[in-house]
Order: sequence, then C-alpha cells, then structure tokens
Amino acid sequence: MLGEKPADGTVDNRALWAADAQRLNDTWGGALNSHRAALGLPPVDDVRSHVFTDTPWLAADPTLAPWPETRGLDVFQTGAWILPDQHPLSADLENWLDAGEPPVYFGFGSIRTPEDLSKTMIESARALGRRAIISRGWADLSLTDDEPDCISIGDVNQQALFPRVAAVVHHGGAGTTTAATRAGAPQVVIPQHYDQHYFARRVRELGIGTEHPPAVPTTDSLTATLSRTLHPEVAARAKPVADAVRTDGAQVAARRLMTAASPGSP
Repeated sequence: MLGEKPADGTVDNRALWAADAQRLNDTWGGALNSHRAALGLPPVDDVRSHVFTDTPWLAADPTLAPWPETRGLDVFQTGAWILPDQHPLSADLENWLDAGEPPVYFGFGSIRTPEDLSKTMIESARALGRRAIISRGWADLSLTDDEPDCISIGDVNQQALFPRVAAVVHHGGAGTTTAATRAGAPQVVIPQHYDQHYFARRVRELGIGTEHPPAVPTTDSLTATLSRTLHPEVAARAKPVADAVRTDGAQVAARRLMTAASPGSP
C-alpha cells in the first residue's frame, strides 16, 4: 500500500497473503465490528475472508481468464459482467473510420503512462503504414501534429469501435482486454501493474496478440511488437477466441443472486 515499506528480500507469497489479511483487519476490523454490534451481529475476526465469503464470484471470462482450481477455495466463475452498449460512435469518428483502412487503437484507460508515449505510439503506427486512434484517457494523451492519419478521442463505445480496428494497443486492464478479445481484435498489451501482467500473458498464450517486453516502450520496440500482432494469422486466431467469449456473465450473476435471495435457499 502507498506509504508502506516493501518487504526486505524475497518473501513467500503465503507470508505476504497473511500480512495482507492482517492489514485489512487493522484497517477495517474496528469499524466493521462497531456497525455489526449496533445491529446485534457477532464480531468478525477475519475481514478479508468475510468479504470474499466461502464462495467468491469471479467476474472474468473463463476462456480469457480461467480460474485455476485451488484447494480450499470454492470459486463461482460467472463470466465478465458486460451489457450491450448502444451508444453510437461520434459522427467525426465514423467519418474518419470510413475514410481509410482499419486503424490501430491506442489507449491506456485510467492509468498513468510513460513520458512521450503519444509520440511513440504515433510513430510506431506510421512506421507500419497504419492510421492511429489515440484515446486520451486519464493520462490525457494527445496528438503530436495535425496530420489526418491520426485522431484523438475521449470516452467511446468499445463494443462499437473495436471490431473496426486492425489492432488494440492497451495497458491490459480487465475491461479493455475483455472488450478487445470479444471483438476479435488483435492486441498489443503494455502492462504496468497488478493483473495487467496476467492479462498480457493470457493474450500471448491464446495467440491473439503480443505482450510488450517489460520496459518503457520505444518507437522501435513498439513497432516490432505491433508488427507481429498485425500478422494475418493473429487476426485469424482472434476470431474463434472471440466466438468463445461468454456474453451472459451479468445474467448468470443475476440469476445466481436471485436464487440465493429466494426463500428456502441455503
């Protein structure tokens, strides 16, 4: 956590997991049990286990992110919670898409990005003769010039856009990775932290894209990675994987919740 000193040397994951549980108890245990006492409920001595429950739900697609069976943990995998998005693309974006070949989408969502990443992305697309869409995101990525082969966008309906691009270059967030996989779009993943490294590996293992090396992207490194992703066989592999992605995850979760809430449920 921010402000905490990292552990010295190599620490076993089980020790880190236990330290995480203790941190949650120290941070939230008092407040949680105060509210529980006011409601006449017994105290909780393990906040994390209480939150996760004996049967946690995993809202991730089983093709993209299969749960590895783990002893002592009964996980219910619903699939990703996605509902149809009917928002149209802007007229400017529609006209730009129609004016040329499918572009490369670059976006990093709500995370910070390396310095000069916009310049690197645009140069890599141009090196391969591709147009580029730059999603501003929280990093406020911007264009480097006024050439017509690039366009800058804000929030967008990924369900409508991603099937129309040649590739999606992104940070490996769960939502963007799922949207790109579901659209059948080849991917370049440039992971920064947490589960982004897992999703980068899964994209590589499924053969639907490329994982950028663990370093700040340069024009040469990103051009090379994007070039491999744009090979026709990657797009061909992405299509059957897209067909395997579940679209009913939200409905599965809702039905499970309603069943659990019905009278007589265990």
